[in-house]
Amino acid sequence: MSEQEIRRTLGRTLRQLGSTRVVIAVLLMMIGVIVAYGSWRLPLLRDAERALYDVRAVTAAEAVDTDQRIALVVYTDDTNRATGQISPVDRTVLAQALANMDAMGARAIGIDVLFDSPQDDDPLLKQALSQMKTPVYLAYATNQTNPDAITFEQQQDLDAWHADVRSDTVKSTSILLETDSDGVARRWPRHYPGLPPLMSISLTERGADAAPGFTEYTGPIRYRVPLSSDRPVFDKVPIDLLADADTAAFMADLIRDRYIMIGGDFADFDQFDTPFTRTGNPVTGELQTIGVEIHAQMLAQLLDRQMPLVVPRWLLWALAIGSVLLGAASAAPQGAGPAIGLAMILQFSVFLALPFLLESWGYNSYELPSIGWIGGWLMGYLAVASALRVIGQAQREFAAGALGKYLPKSVAAEILRNPEQLRLHGEKREIFCVFTDLEGFTKLTHAVSAEQIASLLNQYLDELSAVVLKYGGTLDKFVGDAVVAFWGAPIAKPDDGFRAAMAAWAMYEAGEKFRKSVPEGVPPIGRTRVGLHYGTAIVGNFGGEGRIQYTALGDAMNTAARLEAANKALDTTVLVSSEVVDRLKNSDIIDWFVPMGRVTLRGRATPVDVFEPRPDASAEDRAAILAMVEGHREGDAQAVRRFTAVLDGIGQQGNMDGDKQPSGPSSLGEKSLRNLVERLRQTSGGESYVLG
Repeated sequence: MSEQEIRRTLGRTLRQLGSTRVVIAVLLMMIGVIVAYGSWRLPLLRDAERALYDVRAVTAAEAVDTDQRIALVVYTDDTNRATGQISPVDRTVLAQALANMDAMGARAIGIDVLFDSPQDDDPLLKQALSQMKTPVYLAYATNQTNPDAITFEQQQDLDAWHADVRSDTVKSTSILLETDSDGVARRWPRHYPGLPPLMSISLTERGADAAPGFTEYTGPIRYRVPLSSDRPVFDKVPIDLLADADTAAFMADLIRDRYIMIGGDFADFDQFDTPFTRTGNPVTGELQTIGVEIHAQMLAQLLDRQMPLVVPRWLLWALAIGSVLLGAASAAPQGAGPAIGLAMILQFSVFLALPFLLESWGYNSYELPSIGWIGGWLMGYLAVASALRVIGQAQREFAAGALGKYLPKSVAAEILRNPEQLRLHGEKREIFCVFTDLEGFTKLTHAVSAEQIASLLNQYLDELSAVVLKYGGTLDKFVGDAVVAFWGAPIAKPDDGFRAAMAAWAMYEAGEKFRKSVPEGVPPIGRTRVGLHYGTAIVGNFGGEGRIQYTALGDAMNTAARLEAANKALDTTVLVSSEVVDRLKNSDIIDWFVPMGRVTLRGRATPVDVFEPRPDASAEDRAAILAMVEGHREGDAQAVRRFTAVLDGIGQQGNMDGDKQPSGPSSLGEKSLRNLVERLRQTSGGESYVLG
């Protein structure tokens, strides 16, 4: 495609869309990029992203044997019952345990217990701390970072306590743990001014294990899981065992040269949700994890130097834009099929699988917008799909308008849905065929100007065409003033017969209305005659490569045309074959039809029973006519005489050419009935009347 053609196509597309829709499509794609990049900051999407991250964290979690570098020393509910103190915990036990662990050669000790209120045994604990050779780090927090746990008075007591014991060996450390808005601890806490280093940082600051890179680290916590339920990730020792000199000796191997973290292990205090809690696979087999154990997980991560790789921001923006463009590209192909569906499935699979792969490769997948990519894809798809729908609608309207000049609208719509219908073909269908004719139109063409004839004819054909379309018919063709239509193709419906019969009568009525509305100076216009038949026809596109016509051919069409012509000889207006009436037996209009005898149409050998719709005929009138026709068929010679005797009592409508108004209560045309009586007199025993 040349540059000029591209510009022309683009210009036409923009015109079809309109400036408003172009702006909306661009805005949708921009919103899609924002969603694809920042879904972790958007409500609902953020929750979905977190849930998916939890699955990734659990899936990628490393199963390890018991860590020989770290041990947890915990206060338990049994310890509290033995000491008689619950909150604050007993500090005598802590002083004794610290002295014993110091003697055992612990590497460093972190205490996850806040001394925010004075106790009677504080001097004993302070003395023990002053004699420690092992580095000890005492838990510290502030009212600003823990407003729910630290009051102003507690803050003062905590600051005073730390000031009393602070030395080169005893220092303060932060025990802050932060959770996301859903209450799950997924990330290392931020460093706040006024807080000392985090416990895992403090414990390792004096030796070769120091990791300066973690000082400002706020990425995900790398949780590990035990290899088996009887081999936990961290040894956990009750503090009262270490406080008792008799039992402490047996714990030496669990303390020597290890980082010791002391904290509480209570059922209803200092418990945190983790990704494992939310996915039903907790780290320790419990629903929640105690705070000191989360600190231990962070310490192990620091010791292993497992700081995840970071996906560059520019790449995240590129992936966000790419997901939107993929969605837009997926909306562009016309139609739908297995290939398009498979492509969509593959794209969604990549969006979901890529973060899992990055997590397994050591990258930080926290805040990686997996659901956001899908959301961006959908926004891109929506932007282009809606634009294409507008363009497609404009093209369909144009195509329908163009096709409608050559083909019936129903056929045009079918072709737009299935272009294969345009191929030359034919098929046998059972259809209802209608032919019309306007009496005296040929004579009229010699009486008025060509311009007036064209105007009258266009008005007449437009009104009859509207009737056909109103009742869902297919307009076949115009032959001069004649209209040809059928029902049952290209789409057949259960009520085709009902709609065709209604249309046949409505076309007659439309003709009557038209001929009474012609302007002054135009000679009288005759009646519209209609023929309706049901039968088999060959329906399809016929013609050649340069011109095709959707039409129906065959005996059914010929019979309908001859029925229309027979109206003149029978003095009727609308003639319907028995094949049609037989298919209307269960309809509401079956009582409309009165028999007009059996005739042999011109050019046909097989007789046809014909009927005329008379919707305003009384039940008595219809019964009288039916009795006459059936009596004649059965050879009752008196049937016609009986009807003739009462004919004058049925009522007079006058000639059906409009010269007289009805003079009696019946709508039956005397002229058509006299014609019927005369035909029956000329035949006997149900013989058909042959039309010349």
